[in-house]
Amino acid sequence: MFVANKLPQHLGESGWVTMLPRRTPRPSLDGAVKADIVVIGGGFAGLSAARRLSQLDPKLKVVILEAGEIAEGATGRNSGFIIDLPHEVSSEDYGGSDSDARRHDIKVHRIAIALAQQLAKEKGWGKDIFDPCGKYNVALGPQGDKHVVSYAKQLEKVGEPYRLLDGREIAGVTGTSSFTSAIYTPGTVIIQPAAYIRGLADSFSGAVKLYENTPALSFERQGVAWRIKTPKGEINAAKIILANNGQAQSFGLFRGQLLHVYTYASMTEAFDPSLLGGDRSWAATPAFPMGTTVRRVRGDDGDRILIRSRYTYNPRMQVSKTAIARAGRVHDRKFEARFPMLKALPMQYRWAGAMALTWNGVPAFGEIEPGIFAAIACNGVGATKATASGIAAAEAALGMDSWLVQVFRGFAAPKRLPPQPFLTIGATANLSMKEWSAGLE
Repeated sequence: MFVANKLPQHLGESGWVTMLPRRTPRPSLDGAVKADIVVIGGGFAGLSAARRLSQLDPKLKVVILEAGEIAEGATGRNSGFIIDLPHEVSSEDYGGSDSDARRHDIKVHRIAIALAQQLAKEKGWGKDIFDPCGKYNVALGPQGDKHVVSYAKQLEKVGEPYRLLDGREIAGVTGTSSFTSAIYTPGTVIIQPAAYIRGLADSFSGAVKLYENTPALSFERQGVAWRIKTPKGEINAAKIILANNGQAQSFGLFRGQLLHVYTYASMTEAFDPSLLGGDRSWAATPAFPMGTTVRRVRGDDGDRILIRSRYTYNPRMQVSKTAIARAGRVHDRKFEARFPMLKALPMQYRWAGAMALTWNGVPAFGEIEPGIFAAIACNGVGATKATASGIAAAEAALGMDSWLVQVFRGFAAPKRLPPQPFLTIGATANLSMKEWSAGLE
């Protein structure tokens, strides 16, 4: 029997959610139901798994349990990049002679993008929710410029298209002369993450049932099936897909194998688009690992700038208002350095979002108990990797031996973490060192 010792906590108001119209959540579970498969977690991994299950067998009875409301968790706090290429632009990610492995990773990422593209087509979404516009990696100085050039060379090795931009050219895109160079890659999709995940959640009907504000409190073996208990009900199901990322550890699973890291974001008030030149919608990741992600978001009431930076290790899976305020001060400095013409523009929203990482950078995936399939630990780039992991978990749960399932089964097991207090000391020092190394970037 697996019993949760804590429920998810989310602090700070995500601008993505607040900018959307109010939504009536699906009812919580009240009573007993039966299902073929229960999906625990209503984020990228869980809802992608449910979608794949319904594609493979439309008659399959699937129950999705979301502890809170859709988009209120980590998914609605994402920066909204569904990336086809490795997230960082350092040459280590493409590893010279390891070009075949990089092509392999790119194929996995594009399977995730394909699911999102199909959903966007079905829903008739515009670019305000789903924009296949590609992304930029931007540099703010000589160190970042070197990484941009190195990344371009690695892309050539794997035959991926790109375009290099000098300072003047990237200024034409961003409206600011702060960036010294950039590289553009066309395959990334930019989403409004809260709107995307709401749309995916609201696409289910028929044999797929979603219950919000319904945390799984425990699950235990009952003969050949599983009984999942919630605050006011229970489900009896043959199989479970565990897609609640770091919260899996609250059930005692993957103990000593998951690193709980939070990243932080701030979003400005809406401003008159005439105050900033360039394109009204673009997205950029940093040229240097652990740098600053920036997006310009076009809206009916004006445009906004998103700044995401700062990482902290939080083994108790919670953050404080003080930590968000501290990160916000960092964001303000980063914002002013990039957009001095907007330095008087205040931030309207600040929030934190959880990530689950493993020591060796692999997902926690597979059949961990008879009938329980895990799609855990996205290791960052959650919109892409969690989506792919959810698809693979769905296929594995139905006994498929697809290429994607083989890929995820081929990963090594998550490496055990060092004991405390060495883990906290080491993780905190490592994050601080990487952020310091990123410098202005």
